[in-house]
Amino acid sequence: MNQVASERKIVPLGQISGIHGVRGWVKIHSQTEPREAIFEYQPWLHGESLEEIRVRQSKKHGNKLIALLEDVDDREQAQSLIGTPIAVYRDQFPDLPGGEFYWTDLVGLSVQLEDGKDLGKIEKMLATGANDVMVVRGDRERLIPYVMNQYVKKVDLEEALVVVDWDPDF
Repeated sequence: MNQVASERKIVPLGQISGIHGVRGWVKIHSQTEPREAIFEYQPWLHGESLEEIRVRQSKKHGNKLIALLEDVDDREQAQSLIGTPIAVYRDQFPDLPGGEFYWTDLVGLSVQLEDGKDLGKIEKMLATGANDVMVVRGDRERLIPYVMNQYVKKVDLEEALVVVDWDPDF
Protein backbone atom coordinates (compact mmCIF):
# COMPACT_ATOMS: atom_id res chain seq x y z
CA MET A 1 0.00 0.00 0.00
CA ASN A 2 1.40 3.42 -0.90
CA GLN A 3 1.81 6.22 1.66
CA VAL A 4 -1.13 8.28 0.33
CA ALA A 5 -3.45 5.27 0.70
CA SER A 6 -2.16 4.56 4.20
CA GLU A 7 -3.09 8.11 5.27
CA ARG A 8 -6.69 7.73 4.12
CA LYS A 9 -9.18 7.05 6.93
CA ILE A 10 -10.55 3.52 6.84
CA VAL A 11 -14.13 2.92 7.95
CA PRO A 12 -15.43 -0.57 8.83
CA LEU A 13 -18.82 -1.33 7.25
CA GLY A 14 -19.43 -4.99 8.09
CA GLN A 15 -18.05 -8.44 7.51
CA ILE A 16 -18.44 -11.58 5.48
CA SER A 17 -20.53 -13.76 7.77
CA GLY A 18 -21.12 -16.98 5.85
CA ILE A 19 -21.53 -18.68 2.51
CA HIS A 20 -24.61 -19.03 0.34
CA GLY A 21 -24.81 -21.91 -2.09
CA VAL A 22 -22.00 -23.55 -4.02
CA ARG A 23 -21.09 -20.88 -6.60
CA GLY A 24 -19.08 -18.52 -4.39
CA TRP A 25 -21.82 -16.30 -2.97
CA VAL A 26 -21.17 -14.96 0.53
CA LYS A 27 -23.48 -13.66 3.25
CA ILE A 28 -22.84 -10.09 4.33
CA HIS A 29 -23.34 -8.60 7.78
CA SER A 30 -23.77 -4.87 7.18
CA GLN A 31 -23.43 -2.05 9.71
CA THR A 32 -24.68 0.57 7.26
CA GLU A 33 -28.08 2.21 7.39
CA PRO A 34 -29.91 1.04 5.40
CA ARG A 35 -28.15 -2.32 5.40
CA GLU A 36 -28.13 -2.56 1.59
CA ALA A 37 -26.08 0.65 1.37
CA ILE A 38 -22.94 -1.44 1.94
CA PHE A 39 -23.13 -2.38 -1.76
CA GLU A 40 -22.94 1.28 -2.84
CA TYR A 41 -19.35 1.64 -1.62
CA GLN A 42 -16.86 0.08 -3.99
CA PRO A 43 -14.24 -1.25 -3.92
CA TRP A 44 -14.27 -2.89 -0.51
CA LEU A 45 -11.09 -3.32 1.50
CA HIS A 46 -10.78 -6.69 3.17
CA GLY A 47 -8.35 -8.66 5.26
CA GLU A 48 -5.36 -7.37 7.19
CA SER A 49 -3.65 -6.31 3.97
CA LEU A 50 -6.69 -4.18 3.02
CA GLU A 51 -6.79 -5.79 -0.38
CA GLU A 52 -9.36 -4.27 -2.69
CA ILE A 53 -12.23 -6.45 -3.86
CA ARG A 54 -15.27 -5.60 -5.94
CA VAL A 55 -18.79 -6.97 -5.79
CA ARG A 56 -19.89 -8.55 -9.07
CA GLN A 57 -23.49 -9.07 -7.98
CA SER A 58 -25.44 -8.40 -4.82
CA LYS A 59 -28.97 -8.82 -3.59
CA LYS A 60 -31.24 -9.10 -0.63
CA HIS A 61 -32.18 -12.74 -0.07
CA GLY A 62 -35.00 -12.96 2.46
CA ASN A 63 -33.72 -11.01 5.44
CA LYS A 64 -30.08 -11.56 4.46
CA LEU A 65 -27.68 -9.77 2.16
CA ILE A 66 -25.60 -11.86 -0.23
CA ALA A 67 -22.88 -10.97 -2.71
CA LEU A 68 -20.78 -12.56 -5.41
CA LEU A 69 -17.27 -11.12 -5.27
CA GLU A 70 -14.68 -10.80 -8.04
CA ASP A 71 -12.36 -13.80 -8.25
CA VAL A 72 -14.51 -15.89 -5.88
CA ASP A 73 -16.04 -18.65 -7.98
CA ASP A 74 -16.77 -21.54 -5.66
CA ARG A 75 -17.87 -22.53 -2.17
CA GLU A 76 -14.32 -23.26 -0.98
CA GLN A 77 -13.06 -19.77 -1.90
CA ALA A 78 -16.13 -18.22 -0.27
CA GLN A 79 -15.61 -20.32 2.88
CA SER A 80 -12.07 -18.93 3.25
CA LEU A 81 -13.50 -15.40 3.51
CA ILE A 82 -15.88 -16.00 6.44
CA GLY A 83 -15.15 -13.55 9.25
CA THR A 84 -13.29 -11.15 6.97
CA PRO A 85 -14.03 -7.51 7.84
CA ILE A 86 -15.31 -5.21 5.10
CA ALA A 87 -14.15 -1.59 5.10
CA VAL A 88 -13.87 1.33 2.71
CA TYR A 89 -11.97 4.58 2.62
CA ARG A 90 -13.87 7.47 4.20
CA ASP A 91 -13.44 9.55 1.04
CA GLN A 92 -15.64 7.03 -0.80
CA PHE A 93 -18.71 8.34 1.10
CA PRO A 94 -20.91 10.79 -0.78
CA ASP A 95 -21.11 14.34 0.55
CA LEU A 96 -24.04 15.02 2.86
CA PRO A 97 -26.25 18.09 2.89
CA GLY A 98 -25.14 20.89 5.23
CA GLY A 99 -25.69 20.12 8.89
CA GLU A 100 -25.64 16.34 8.44
CA PHE A 101 -22.72 14.16 9.50
CA TYR A 102 -21.64 10.55 9.26
CA TRP A 103 -21.30 8.84 12.63
CA THR A 104 -17.71 7.92 11.79
CA ASP A 105 -16.91 11.66 11.60
CA LEU A 106 -18.45 12.33 15.03
CA VAL A 107 -16.71 9.54 16.94
CA GLY A 108 -13.62 10.93 18.66
CA LEU A 109 -14.77 14.54 18.70
CA SER A 110 -14.51 16.52 21.95
CA VAL A 111 -17.77 17.50 23.58
CA GLN A 112 -18.06 20.78 25.48
CA LEU A 113 -20.81 22.71 27.17
CA GLU A 114 -21.62 26.16 25.82
CA ASP A 115 -19.54 27.66 28.67
CA GLY A 116 -16.48 25.68 27.50
CA LYS A 117 -16.55 22.95 30.19
CA ASP A 118 -15.17 19.72 28.71
CA LEU A 119 -17.40 16.62 28.98
CA GLY A 120 -15.07 14.23 27.15
CA LYS A 121 -15.02 12.63 23.72
CA ILE A 122 -17.66 10.82 21.68
CA GLU A 123 -16.81 7.14 22.15
CA LYS A 124 -19.59 5.83 19.90
CA MET A 125 -23.04 6.61 18.58
CA LEU A 126 -26.23 4.64 19.26
CA ALA A 127 -29.47 4.44 17.30
CA THR A 128 -32.38 4.36 19.73
CA GLY A 129 -35.33 4.77 17.40
CA ALA A 130 -36.44 8.17 18.69
CA ASN A 131 -33.09 9.84 18.00
CA ASP A 132 -29.41 9.04 17.84
CA VAL A 133 -27.41 9.21 21.07
CA MET A 134 -23.79 10.22 21.62
CA VAL A 135 -21.93 8.09 24.16
CA VAL A 136 -19.53 10.63 25.68
CA ARG A 137 -16.64 9.39 27.83
CA GLY A 138 -14.92 11.88 30.10
CA ASP A 139 -14.82 11.92 33.89
CA ARG A 140 -17.73 9.50 33.47
CA GLU A 141 -19.97 8.20 30.71
CA ARG A 142 -22.82 10.40 29.53
CA LEU A 143 -25.56 9.57 27.03
CA ILE A 144 -26.50 12.76 25.21
CA PRO A 145 -29.27 12.78 22.59
CA TYR A 146 -27.99 13.90 19.21
CA VAL A 147 -30.75 16.42 18.54
CA MET A 148 -29.53 19.45 16.60
CA ASN A 149 -30.57 22.88 17.88
CA GLN A 150 -31.95 21.35 21.07
CA TYR A 151 -29.05 19.59 22.79
CA VAL A 152 -26.42 19.81 20.05
CA LYS A 153 -25.70 23.45 19.38
CA LYS A 154 -22.69 23.18 17.09
CA VAL A 155 -20.62 20.57 15.27
CA ASP A 156 -17.23 21.73 14.01
CA LEU A 157 -15.29 18.97 12.26
CA GLU A 158 -12.26 21.22 11.67
CA GLU A 159 -12.02 21.98 15.40
CA ALA A 160 -13.01 18.36 16.25
CA LEU A 161 -15.64 19.78 18.59
CA VAL A 162 -19.32 19.35 19.46
CA VAL A 163 -20.92 22.03 21.65
CA VAL A 164 -23.95 20.92 23.65
CA ASP A 165 -26.60 22.35 25.95
CA TRP A 166 -26.63 19.65 28.62
CA ASP A 167 -26.76 19.33 32.40
CA PRO A 168 -23.25 18.07 33.27
CA ASP A 169 -24.63 16.31 36.37
CA PHE A 170 -27.00 14.20 34.25
